[in-house]
Amino acid sequence: MHCDAVQAAGKVPVDVTALGVDHLVLSGHKFGGPKGAAALIARTGAPLSPLARGSAHERGRRGGTENVAGIVGLGLACELAAAELAAQGARIAALRERFERGLREAIPDCVVNGAGAERLPNTSNVSFPGARADHLLLALDARGVMASAGAACASGAVEPSPVLAAMGVSRELAISALRFSLGATTTADDVEQALPLVVAAVAAARGTGVRS
Repeated sequence: MHCDAVQAAGKVPVDVTALGVDHLVLSGHKFGGPKGAAALIARTGAPLSPLARGSAHERGRRGGTENVAGIVGLGLACELAAAELAAQGARIAALRERFERGLREAIPDCVVNGAGAERLPNTSNVSFPGARADHLLLALDARGVMASAGAACASGAVEPSPVLAAMGVSRELAISALRFSLGATTTADDVEQALPLVVAAVAAARGTGVRS
């Protein structure tokens, strides 16, 4: 059993032993560490074959010289993330709740996907019926707001996210979904400034507002 904990590590507690998995991976850039530095945790006795063969680095598990600076940076980022996990998680979750509440008040028919379920404190996936995700991204970019689409565009057609589809989200909502991410540097002012810009972008994408 392989567990991809890249999104979870540094945001919520991750107990490898309690999960009972054979392998677990995390990536430093998701919690303030250097890009390109990651960790693979393998259960004792779990199968593990090297991908990069050559010299016998890391007890024969890989070839090539280790990225020492990246490893040290990853270790320090882990220490800092663990020390701040509870406080940062609560702070960011409160900002996310304010953001989602503001969207619901201004756009009553928007849908927060996964609302009420256990989810990461920093991520908000919201569908805006009547506005395609790619159109929303263009409108947001024009207003200086960064987000990502829960859908991919191919040949002019927007295909729904397989994750949202697996959650039972309808195609109409899935193709209008955007993901907003908050982080350690996000402030309450950032949320308050973003809200009216997102609302204006949705109106533009729906064709009911002034386009940028």
